[in-house]
Amino acid sequence: MVVSGRTYTNAIYSATNYGGVVKVSSNGYYGTGSLLYDGSAILTAAHLFTDTTSPTNVRFELSDGSIQNISASSVLIHPDYDTNNDNNDLAIVFLNNHAPNEVDRYDIYRATDELTQNFTAVGYGVPGTGNVGEDQTVTEVERLKSTNTYDTLGDELKDALGSIMAWDPLKKSVLVADFDDGSQAHDALGNLVNIKNTGTGITEGLISPGDSGGPAFIDGKVAGVASYASSLSSYNSSPDVDNMINSSFGEVGFWQRASFYEEWVDKSLRENYTNAPTSREEVVFQVEENAGVVYFLLELLNPPSDRHNKSYSVEYSTRDGSAIAGEDYVATSGTLKLYEDETYAVIPVTIIDDHRYENDEVFYLDVTNPTGATFLSGVTTLNASRTILNDDFFS
Repeated sequence: MVVSGRTYTNAIYSATNYGGVVKVSSNGYYGTGSLLYDGSAILTAAHLFTDTTSPTNVRFELSDGSIQNISASSVLIHPDYDTNNDNNDLAIVFLNNHAPNEVDRYDIYRATDELTQNFTAVGYGVPGTGNVGEDQTVTEVERLKSTNTYDTLGDELKDALGSIMAWDPLKKSVLVADFDDGSQAHDALGNLVNIKNTGTGITEGLISPGDSGGPAFIDGKVAGVASYASSLSSYNSSPDVDNMINSSFGEVGFWQRASFYEEWVDKSLRENYTNAPTSREEVVFQVEENAGVVYFLLELLNPPSDRHNKSYSVEYSTRDGSAIAGEDYVATSGTLKLYEDETYAVIPVTIIDDHRYENDEVFYLDVTNPTGATFLSGVTTLNASRTILNDDFFS
């Protein structure tokens, strides 16, 4: 991550509290990724993988300073990944084991109002400062964060610049932000396409090599996935401070737009769930403490015969009963969406096996805010519960 300050070692850029942002390594390359809401998959960039059969390692940095490495069981590249134009530059890394219980899981930012919003980018990219770009002398990279603002979409920028951009971003799929130092001279999009914004100040930054696949958060959700940066100029304007592609002031960053890909992400995860129920009859209400994962199933009753381009969504959140989040299960919340070819979907919750004797314990899932459909008359919240059966004995 290249940042605005005089030194990237300033504590304002430290990202120690982003445990769900990980370093992804494969076939001699590395990038960044984010742990998705199911706790067993990492969202990252497709271009990190020259060969999906090569061993892939995911590195988690825990709050106590320790490191936990988990290998991948498989890597899924977006089926329409386009190397010529860097379109659909997304991959999902499925882990051999569930992620550490303590690290954050992240949902997708599903609204389409990203433009003009500030975001926080986190990653393991080569550090540096905006006036000189990447510091190539650094051998040990740390996880850093910075802020920026999404100014436009990749295809709209292409429409405005024409042949100045040698590639064609897929329509509505790429978010764009430039790297500002507070001056009009280096406001790239202000000078090139009259989208004027001189930045977020000292916390502003831009992606650099190693940040690829890293998340850009809006409201704590993954709104963008870091893809690439570029130096753009026209006959009348050259906003880059040094006219080199090195993530310096005046350059432009491009992120794959998570809201555009929410269906691919959701369905890819669902297809990889193990022993998930497919009907109400298969739902298990009592689970052993060592079960690993328990599933809640949401089903659409009496769906309309014509669901063309029709989807439904709800908000969900776990709630303590006698079972306590962080001790007995991993708290989770987010949005569950049923797409036009789906009548049900499941919500996974990780169970924590603490190897000590306890009474059987219960926790709950609350489902609210239906969109596109309704609950039964007078119902505002759906509730479900699971009982965790003790599997330990007195010593």
